[in-house]
Amino acid sequence: MQPAASTPQPAEAQVAGRVNLLGMSRGKLEQFLVSIGEKPFRAQQILKWIHHAGVDDFEQMTNLGKNLRARLQEIAEVRPPEIVSQKDSADGTRKWAIRVSGGGLVETVFIPDNGRGTLCVSSQVGCSLDCSFCSTGKQGFQRDLTAAEIIGQVWLAIRSFDAFTAGKDRVVTNVVMMGMGEPLLNFDNVVDAMSLMMDDFGYGISKRRVTLSTSGVVPALDRLGDVSDVSLAISLHAPNDALRNELVPINRKYPIAELLAACERYLARQSDRHRVVTVEYTLIADVNDRLEHARELAQLLKDFPCKINLIPFNPFPLSDCRRPSKSAISRFWQVLTDAGFVVTVRTTRGEDIDAACGQLVGQVADRTRRSERYRRGDGEFAEAEPVRLL
Repeated sequence: MQPAASTPQPAEAQVAGRVNLLGMSRGKLEQFLVSIGEKPFRAQQILKWIHHAGVDDFEQMTNLGKNLRARLQEIAEVRPPEIVSQKDSADGTRKWAIRVSGGGLVETVFIPDNGRGTLCVSSQVGCSLDCSFCSTGKQGFQRDLTAAEIIGQVWLAIRSFDAFTAGKDRVVTNVVMMGMGEPLLNFDNVVDAMSLMMDDFGYGISKRRVTLSTSGVVPALDRLGDVSDVSLAISLHAPNDALRNELVPINRKYPIAELLAACERYLARQSDRHRVVTVEYTLIADVNDRLEHARELAQLLKDFPCKINLIPFNPFPLSDCRRPSKSAISRFWQVLTDAGFVVTVRTTRGEDIDAACGQLVGQVADRTRRSERYRRGDGEFAEAEPVRLL
């Protein structure tokens, strides 16, 4: 199979009534083919053309019968979202601004590191959760992304590096659902997209290399254990409920004890009993980076199966938070390491193109008016709109 040479069409180019096959999981594609009188095994062939070869033209899918190709041309399409801009950092990081249906923009980031290529993928246009240290949350919320718009970010990234070409080494080796949005608030579309990431007829990425990061939507996390076994990360950022209520407002509905218990239930459903949860902790100067915070975090997590990822805060407009000093980061790391935890400090990548953790913005037709409030200087979660939770 060879990749298609055609240029991806923008979202507005969708032909009315056509079904977009790009985001269909194998099971859903099989159901679609059966509904039009075709054999379900054709799904495997189509998936390989789309996700292995990067083909978006049914006429190029030469192992499909002529009649099936003609039928698909009439009723279906393979339509990725549209790349609006691409920025390349001095450290090799690449960031795309991607336009989705309705005109919103999301951002996707590729981070190369010693033979590994990690793609940070968005799940929503904006975010409804308004975490205090995240620029996406300050932009408000527009809508969920479709499965095609989520997996389309992977498709476009691989195509950007011309990596669909036969014989090319795999560029995207890891995917993290850590871009714009809360993945578990877009449950069905995210699950479908992740299933394609891990499907051998999709991208064939190991479940250990596909990671979903959540701020703590507990009911959806329990549902996730029924349908997926991806790696799990939680955005903790505080060692107690009082502080986390300020930093991650969803904690007011699902406090830390409930979140950690849900994580343990998720791990209990996995066949690999050695798996752990990645605990993400953004270090903010004079907010959550003191030694007493480190000691309290060590006590909180002492019996919790985890590794800890410390993330120095990355500045952005509309926030007065500051990055801790290197010595403060080192002292925090030392306390946790001495307590027996596996602890990494995330290297800031792509900061010169605003692609670092917490800096993704995009363009959001904000339904919440949150961005307007923050520009006025009175953006407070308690005064904002109700958050759509499960």
